[in-house]
Amino acid sequence: MHITRRTFVKTTATLPFISSLSYGRILGANDRLNVAFIGTGGMGTSHAKNLAGRVEQENETITHVCDVYNRRLNAVAKITGAIPTLEYREILDADDVDAVVISTPDHWHTKMAIEAMESGKDVYVEKPLSHTIEQALECRDAVHRTGRTLQVGPQGTSSGRIWAAQDAISKNLIGKVSWSQASYCRNSRGGQFNWPIDADAGPHQAKDHDGYVWWDRWLGHQWNLAPKIDWNADHFFRFRKYLAYNGGLATDLLYHRLAPFLRAIEGANGAYPSRVVASGGTYLEKDERDIPDTFLMVADYPNEHSIVLASVMTNSEGLPTVIRGQHATMFVDDGPKVVGQGTWEEEFKAKSGGEMEVMLTPHERRDHMGNFLDAIRNGDELACNVDLGCSTMVGIKMAVDALQQDKVLRWNAEDEKVVSSSESSKQILAGLALPSFAC
Repeated sequence: MHITRRTFVKTTATLPFISSLSYGRILGANDRLNVAFIGTGGMGTSHAKNLAGRVEQENETITHVCDVYNRRLNAVAKITGAIPTLEYREILDADDVDAVVISTPDHWHTKMAIEAMESGKDVYVEKPLSHTIEQALECRDAVHRTGRTLQVGPQGTSSGRIWAAQDAISKNLIGKVSWSQASYCRNSRGGQFNWPIDADAGPHQAKDHDGYVWWDRWLGHQWNLAPKIDWNADHFFRFRKYLAYNGGLATDLLYHRLAPFLRAIEGANGAYPSRVVASGGTYLEKDERDIPDTFLMVADYPNEHSIVLASVMTNSEGLPTVIRGQHATMFVDDGPKVVGQGTWEEEFKAKSGGEMEVMLTPHERRDHMGNFLDAIRNGDELACNVDLGCSTMVGIKMAVDALQQDKVLRWNAEDEKVVSSSESSKQILAGLALPSFAC
């Protein structure tokens, strides 16, 4: 059964005992899947082109596309043949939409995802899951409440290498994991995220003009998604330069590294960090941006291992992707390949068939979008479910805030809150029964 938000509210007013889970449309393997796209910038256009090129293979139809910028909206509508709209809520109210792909700027991700799920739609939401930790937790809870399928977009979690790494770690091939490293580095002449600006774009244009931008909706200030400001083309076209809409290098790039690590080391649902620190700054790209061009972070986890991540936009030479265990080292980019530690040669050879170097066979897997479609139709395991997406977001956002606040941040798992090390120390001292000394 597939209904709109309006119908749902109307129906549940007379049948309050029926859970929203009862309204989920169950797709059979042979049913045609109707997909809509919200956000048609770089990633949204890429996803739409990709899916438009495999409509028969996937047995799907792209029914609607949405954006607040006419030029992008019209271009993707022409590619897909879908109905264009500036208003995303028209998609949520549409009876002929089963799933939505959300590729908006980060500050809109979870509001749209939650509303889509509450409207009976399944969701593919680009990484990062959210803009804030509170939004991530709210989205996680909404998935479990509605029972909808939600895939978060770090495509590395669908990599056959990562699934092979997860198998090897779960079988204790490398011994107790101690620490891991990865990076996402670039270099450029013009400055990272300084994408082209269309000179005629803005809210001053007529609504039917190709350059019209629905600026107030893009900001989302009426829902406190971002501050209300006058039209700023740099903010609109180059939003990744500004912390009002995203977390810079950490949320755009290092999310791609942390999510696969957590999948391989901790399992399908990931894990929340215990402590996070960060360093870096804006060392070379000193324009209007308020994000760093150099970002380094370390996240410690309750299972007693650390993850070191680096993202630098002024030099493209990065770190190899490596997971280190007590008995062996796993080189994820190469194979993956596992090389035993000489100190523990006997123990490693007992697990590796007598060899000190083992090549792992990557799993044969569908791509990330294909995995999402299979999860909807067949109940396949998601590569990045909402729990993994949420735990990744918590670690990444703690790092963003640790640098901004110049603090060591800790995760209070019981209250699901971030506290600084100084606050944590005060809480510990407050709980101690200290003796009193009388003169």
